[in-house]
Amino acid sequence: MSSDNPAFKAPLKDSPEDLSKAPPSPSSSTSLSPDRTAVGPSTGERALLWAGFPVLGAVVLWLLSRAAGWVASLPWAPLQGPFKLVASVPEPQVSIGAVILGVLLGLGIAFFAESEYVTAVIGPEQAVLTVDRVSRTVPRASTAAVFKDGKNLVLLGHDTTELARLRGDFDAERFAAAFQRHGYPWQPDGDPYAADFRRWVAAQPDLPEAAHALLKAREHALKKGHKEDAEQLRTELSALGIVVREGKDKAQQWRRVRAASGDADGTGA
Repeated sequence: MSSDNPAFKAPLKDSPEDLSKAPPSPSSSTSLSPDRTAVGPSTGERALLWAGFPVLGAVVLWLLSRAAGWVASLPWAPLQGPFKLVASVPEPQVSIGAVILGVLLGLGIAFFAESEYVTAVIGPEQAVLTVDRVSRTVPRASTAAVFKDGKNLVLLGHDTTELARLRGDFDAERFAAAFQRHGYPWQPDGDPYAADFRRWVAAQPDLPEAAHALLKAREHALKKGHKEDAEQLRTELSALGIVVREGKDKAQQWRRVRAASGDADGTGA
């Protein structure tokens, strides 16, 4: 996620006050104090993640090590070389090695999956949102709508621009309860401006050339899996008054921001 959006206010790392507001791993919906709530995966979900993947990895690789000789004997099987190499290692070394490698592989997968969780510390003044080890701070006063959009948690400003869009795993019911507890305008029906979005097509006459150039570059970044570049381009489009998202077919969709009052006669498409 990019931190260039002017609506964001990154917490100061050296501030004791900010450090106290951002515990490292909020679980489920936890009341940190009367005025702040931490939201994230439950302790059980985290335990299953960090214990389940290493055990599964160990079991899978151990089974593969036991079947290595048989697989190596099949003339049509792929990866003949690696399987023959594994089959040549004596016991118990091959089993021990397979289990250790499986545990390490499982821990790596768990670490990656952990980074995909969306967590938050929500208070009456601001919400600190984190995904993929990157945090964003969104002031309550700037927030006009909060909702779930597919796998995204989205916060909109009063002019309908996106203050934050975080893609990851999160429990919408837990987040809804926490946001509502602190007076944030949670939208149970999703994006109130979903009807404004249009599929982006190159050379559309109602978009300026600069927006087309950014959308084309962002399309390329999405195809290449360059998430940071795509988010930076999202921020640059926001500066032009363009909100962008991906539809179910992964195609880019766009809309214009509206007037701060949110009236229908704003600049929305």
